[in-house]
Amino acid sequence: MTRALFALDLEDDPDLIAAYEARHAPGSVWPEIVRDIRRRGYREMEIWRVSNRLVMLAEIAPEGLAPSDPDVQPIVDQWEAEMDAYQRPIASGSPKWLPMTRIFALDEQPPA
Repeated sequence: MTRALFALDLEDDPDLIAAYEARHAPGSVWPEIVRDIRRRGYREMEIWRVSNRLVMLAEIAPEGLAPSDPDVQPIVDQWEAEMDAYQRPIASGSPKWLPMTRIFALDEQPPA
């Protein structure tokens, strides 16, 4: 299993942040989106927030990620278009979700 982390910013507006969280509450994400995430090879996924910064932790199947099902892609595109109202890229012109680089791992440190 591979672990990956991604970061994204939300619009810095308390009402939009609350609405975004509500859209991601248990049972609120469209079932087609959840099925597509799982079918693509995400085994676990969590999104954490501090202020208007999001961090997504994803566990990915060893064989990697599959593309979205073309039959579901229009629904995925609609979901992503709706999320655009809440999200903004961290860097201008960059993809919304940017992969993060690990810079520290405790298990790689020498014993104290």
